[in-house]
Amino acid sequence: MKRRAFLKRSIESAGILAAARTLAEDKPMSSVASPPPSNAAKIPRRPYGNQGDHLSIVGFGGIVVTNLEQDEANRIVAEAVERGVNYFDVAPTYGDAEERLGPALEPYRKNAFLACKTIKRLRKEAEEEFNRSLERLRTDYFDLYQLHGLADVQKDVETAFAEGGVMELLLEAKKEGRIHYLGFSAHTEEAAVAAMDRYAFDSALFPINFATYYKGNFGPKVIERARKGGVTLLALKALARQKWPSDDPTREKYPKCWYQPLHDPTEADLGLRWSLSQPIAAAVPPGETPLFRLAMDIAARYSPITPEEDDKLKALAQTLDPIFQTG
Repeated sequence: MKRRAFLKRSIESAGILAAARTLAEDKPMSSVASPPPSNAAKIPRRPYGNQGDHLSIVGFGGIVVTNLEQDEANRIVAEAVERGVNYFDVAPTYGDAEERLGPALEPYRKNAFLACKTIKRLRKEAEEEFNRSLERLRTDYFDLYQLHGLADVQKDVETAFAEGGVMELLLEAKKEGRIHYLGFSAHTEEAAVAAMDRYAFDSALFPINFATYYKGNFGPKVIERARKGGVTLLALKALARQKWPSDDPTREKYPKCWYQPLHDPTEADLGLRWSLSQPIAAAVPPGETPLFRLAMDIAARYSPITPEEDDKLKALAQTLDPIFQTG
């Protein structure tokens, strides 16, 4: 969503795999040859939903492959799979991400958890988009399908649930098996809470970020409502630092990021581990390849945030201009 050279890329120095590898050790893919095993630590997984699914604690945001050549998209997806990533999140609004991710993920689709979204609020316009996403992503079902970017309660939530709204389509598709889980992403607490009040969604994709939480008081209501309703939380913006300062010279290095990311390795480690220490299943990092690789490195060696580290983040948050705040 961007780029200083942070860490040595052990995956690159070892060479990017060219063949498919099983995503889960207990779910082999017999139709695809396995590459030589990687020396990189595997990314842990956490439970999601009520059907026995487990997600890598760091997901692959589809924006990573936006505007890449197909060969490059294939390599970064294969690298992610090799490191243990099985959660992939994409949307039609992410440029050509669906067209790139579909072929790249196809060899691994059987063991991947594929999430897609729609910004459409009416059934008629959403149906064409839904079918086009299935075609582009070379699949006949979504593990998770989400209402995308809920912000306004009336315009987004109420319209989606009204007669002729998109929820009619999604509930039918779920009954037909074309959707396994239903969720939403939201950028306001009001819309997120309203959505959970209207329907028993399986998951909510929401900003869970130390600066928005401590400085902006943004997130506590959603975390508590999700806990009470048994809604799985997925984290957005875990590697966000703050709004872009007008004089930040690094901005041009992160063209896919609309906010200043945590690109310093120490800050990124603390920020992502803070989000992963909250009651979430997984976090989706920014769409810049170096930041995604950094997130994979942090996730592979994950340990819960300590009280001392938490105090550091509380102090840092007070110096920042968080991307979301209540009010």
